[in-house]
Amino acid sequence: MIRATYLGCTAALACLAACAVGPNFKAPEAPHTSGFAPPGAIPSELGAEQSRGLPAQHFVDGLDIPGQWWTLFKSEPLNVLIERAMANSPTLEAAAAALRQANETLAAGRGSYYPSVSGQAGVQRQKVPGATFGAAVPSIIYTLNNATLNVSYTLDAFGGIRRQVESLGAQAEYERFALEAAYLSLTANLVTAAITEASLRAQMAATQDIADSQRKQLEITQRRLTAGGASRADVLQQQAVLQSTLAALPLLRTQLAQQRNLLAAYSGALPADYDGAEFTLESLTLPGEIPLSLPSKLVEQRPDVREFSALLHQATAQIGVATANMLPQITLSGSYGGEATSFSNVFSPASVVWSLAASATQPIFKGGQLLHQRRAAVAAAEEAAANYRGTVITAFQNVSDTLHALKGDVDALEAQSLAEQTAAESLKLVQVQYKSGASNYLQVLSAEQTYQTAAVALVKAKAQRYADTAALFQALGGGWWNRSDVAANTLDSRKEPL
Repeated sequence: MIRATYLGCTAALACLAACAVGPNFKAPEAPHTSGFAPPGAIPSELGAEQSRGLPAQHFVDGLDIPGQWWTLFKSEPLNVLIERAMANSPTLEAAAAALRQANETLAAGRGSYYPSVSGQAGVQRQKVPGATFGAAVPSIIYTLNNATLNVSYTLDAFGGIRRQVESLGAQAEYERFALEAAYLSLTANLVTAAITEASLRAQMAATQDIADSQRKQLEITQRRLTAGGASRADVLQQQAVLQSTLAALPLLRTQLAQQRNLLAAYSGALPADYDGAEFTLESLTLPGEIPLSLPSKLVEQRPDVREFSALLHQATAQIGVATANMLPQITLSGSYGGEATSFSNVFSPASVVWSLAASATQPIFKGGQLLHQRRAAVAAAEEAAANYRGTVITAFQNVSDTLHALKGDVDALEAQSLAEQTAAESLKLVQVQYKSGASNYLQVLSAEQTYQTAAVALVKAKAQRYADTAALFQALGGGWWNRSDVAANTLDSRKEPL
């Protein structure tokens, strides 16, 4: 009978320990959508083959994104720069340290599953009146030695500890994807900054070519002035146009220097110490095949979506913690040791002292604190769920925006290329006519200004196509799931603790 009762109590405690109050977290399902844009809005191929010096781009549905996606631009200097930045970036170092901290906090939290054991040893010298012991002596002086082992265990009857550890695991998962987001942001910023540097160099080269052409036109105008075929006003106007073109170069040089400083900062270097390669558009290759993830996979691939999923998980677990705090807290404790006036006798059977205790604490009245704390936890979970949905919507918007931008880039590049060609032919024709006296100088000035605008716009259009391609890789998640360089510093906090 006693044995049956004992087994029944054990089974009851086991059942209590197996339950955990509060909702169980389940990752939200991916949105049910057929694509990132309305049907037919984005063609599967962008641009004609080798149109305007750039290859056509093909979207490949479901093709996986490489972990080192930037290598698709086929620039060894860019690869070296990114490797250097990943090794020296303070931002990545801080994010990695935050992840290690979260993992260690999780490991510490798992210690709550086990009993707490502590040892204590002491010696006490004491003087008491002899009458205390019924002795005729005035006082007794004695020494009391003790050594005790104390054990305390909080029975997780309602899963409050497990929910707290679950919350810590979700925090570690959040830091894991915060680190991946930092990697993605850094690499995308580096690629974009390199493209911007290349664009600025191309703009400087185009502006210098235009200035050289205008300088030759100035010489022609001066010769015509000498021959009586042009006025002094024509010469001054041409000089003004030339100086206006040359005035654009210092601003471009300033922007280029600032861009180099930005690359230095991204790579963890000081501006004076940065010695990275100089980037040009010719040193970069526009990727021809672009992986296009399935919409159902985007929520798994975007680090920011995974971050907010982890925050939702954490908030959900906190509801269980708040609920468990409203229920009885059961603690088991015991001690075993010895006390003796001589230390050599502390461990003798006659000196043994022990105790066993069990306590249950049930909150009765706390001014509504526990109730409102649980309601606050529920509201926090609702807020986290709304933020998660907003992040998912933003993720799909980013991809759609970038796809539309790429489509627009192709059209813009085609139009700018035709405009540049037409402006160049027009300028060449007007210059020949002016040289022979068949056109006036105002036509030359107009043609020069049109060509200058078109030439710089063409450079920007080419660079924008590179930049938006990089932005698409970033919007799709950057292939972090194919990287393994941070795996050793992480753990899968989604697993249920043992």
